[in-house]
Amino acid sequence: MNRLLTAMSRRPRGDAGMTTAEYAVGIMAACTFALVLLGVVKSDAVRGALEGIVQSALGIAG
Repeated sequence: MNRLLTAMSRRPRGDAGMTTAEYAVGIMAACTFALVLLGVVKSDAVRGALEGIVQSALGIAG
């Protein structure tokens, strides 16, 4: 029993990494950000601007 207590007392006390709950929150935040970004990119204003940039880069007359 003494060995177990000694071994437990030597363990580092700091955070070694993210827990499962932190991963879940991080994944949900990333998914939410992706959905917002998708909504912005699919908007007519952004789509028109991107089309203009691509047409300009390819030298296509608009």
